[in-house]
Amino acid sequence: MNKKFKIIGFLIVVIVIIAFVSYNYIMHGGERNLAAEETVCTTCSKNISEEFTTNTDGANKKYLDKAIAISGIVTAVTGKEIVLDNSIICNLKEVDATIKKNQKVTLKGRVVGYDDLMGEIKLDQCFKAL
Repeated sequence: MNKKFKIIGFLIVVIVIIAFVSYNYIMHGGERNLAAEETVCTTCSKNISEEFTTNTDGANKKYLDKAIAISGIVTAVTGKEIVLDNSIICNLKEVDATIKKNQKVTLKGRVVGYDDLMGEIKLDQCFKAL
């Protein structure tokens, strides 16, 4: 019986370690230090929206999973989410109280996708560019 309990205990410890490592990889494995990365391009929200609308595949190849700086007018602020010109959704790393509605800002972030049904470009890990 004692050997059986050791094996079960060992398996439980291994499962807990695997679960912990998996959780950390899923929750924090995709984050990059965008502040240190070079931007692929600096553009305005209207230009990039037009690029995605006219040539989605080409724009995906050009921008997807890359750091860009994008400027536009803030049309909505909800906690960590900023919407530029009703078409760019930027999820901030941290809440920035200096960003206000109807203000022109430049945000740096990683392009994570384009929703062609809603016509929205989504960025994450965003912060206010200087």
